[in-house]
Amino acid sequence: MDEKVVNRLCELVGPDGVVANKNVLSVYDCDGYTLEKSVPEIVVLPHSTEEVSAVVKFLNKEKIAFVPRGAGTGLSGGCLPVEAPVMIGTSRLNKIVHIDVLNRYVVAQSGVVNLWVSNAVKDQGLQYAPDPSSQQACTIGGNVAENSGGPHTLKYGVTTNHVLGLEVVLPDGEIVTLGGTVEDVPGYDLRGITIGAEGTFGIVTQAALRLTRQPQGYRTFLAVFESVHQATQTVSGIISSGIVPAALEMMDTLIIQAVEEAFHFGFPTDAGAVLIIEIDGLTASLDPQTTKIQDVCKQNNAREVRIARDDAERMALWKSRKRAFGAIGRLSPNYCTQDGVVPRTKVPDILRRITEVADKYQLRIANVFHAGDGNIHPILMYDERDADETQRVVKAGQEILEACIDLGGSLTGEHGIGIEKMGQMPLIFSPEDLLAMTQLRSVFNPDNLCNPNKIIPTPGGCIDVKTPRRQVPL
Repeated sequence: MDEKVVNRLCELVGPDGVVANKNVLSVYDCDGYTLEKSVPEIVVLPHSTEEVSAVVKFLNKEKIAFVPRGAGTGLSGGCLPVEAPVMIGTSRLNKIVHIDVLNRYVVAQSGVVNLWVSNAVKDQGLQYAPDPSSQQACTIGGNVAENSGGPHTLKYGVTTNHVLGLEVVLPDGEIVTLGGTVEDVPGYDLRGITIGAEGTFGIVTQAALRLTRQPQGYRTFLAVFESVHQATQTVSGIISSGIVPAALEMMDTLIIQAVEEAFHFGFPTDAGAVLIIEIDGLTASLDPQTTKIQDVCKQNNAREVRIARDDAERMALWKSRKRAFGAIGRLSPNYCTQDGVVPRTKVPDILRRITEVADKYQLRIANVFHAGDGNIHPILMYDERDADETQRVVKAGQEILEACIDLGGSLTGEHGIGIEKMGQMPLIFSPEDLLAMTQLRSVFNPDNLCNPNKIIPTPGGCIDVKTPRRQVPL
């Protein structure tokens, strides 16, 4: 990086807000998607929206591309600095600015960790509903960029359903407010199109988030089955009975074994699959729903149905589910988590296809996912020291996503496109669709300086991400 550029960035955010040491920069070479890596030339850590704006204005004037980064928990390479030498981290924008209990919203800076929001309002009987598995680390800005979900999105919806307004630094450095702090703002929904844009429209620095009441009561079930098929039939049976659970999650044998070894919850390690089912709401409504759920489980030959006896047991069960990905580290030195969607009725079909892919490429693939809305998360295990196995993982992941599309689904449910899935975007979007997306992006980001080379493929090219593992085909 040119010394003049470094010096100017130091002037704008202070020397403590600039990372230029090569050893330290290696920390920023990837997000949760580790198959591809690229080290930024410099990392800038602003303390405020105004500093973000000043940095972006300078970079825009110099025509230097940049990429925003939150906690780096994303799973599609969305914050990979591809042909963008400068990374702008939002970790220091970590203040909850305002809490309005009466109107049920909170204003939080983009570097605020997801779980901090619910913790800040729990004494008022409120919560922030989106709960990604990484909620103890992921930040609001990253949640907005990826339109994150989580186990409880089945009932409560994804991030876009809970964001009222955004403060955004546009790629030219202008600070704008999109939306507001009320339920509906007249005019075009610029807030809505910014959510899920993966930082290609600008850098979110602050968000007004909708709060919901904590439920009066919960029932949390662990249903044990001999086979994945029985579990998937149970999922369909519960939904068709008229019950909309707050969460409906599935784990297969490999995940069960890894989680039990890690957390000792008491999962049956010989089971083919387990369902974690949670209902919430008025206490009086829970008993009849409990009876229905138990009946559906029995109809599908559940071996056992447990109900969490208290809040401590409920929290232990959710801890086991949300840390399931990390538990895979006990089974494999590396893993890649995929994210596809199929219609709920096609879950048995996609799981069968995943098994076929695992056999074809001689890989171990574990499954833990949001069964209630067909959002699958197959976990492909590998050793990155084995170049052949790494390549097989890449090909297997692509085939799984293509199978999702064949079954009427989509490339992603909550992890985004990033750099990982750009090459497959033409499988679900026509050239005209992709052109329209490009034109929309150019309204916000005319010079493509903000997080370039993400989401939308460039015809006829490929992107070198400076890794020996692979290139991303476009």
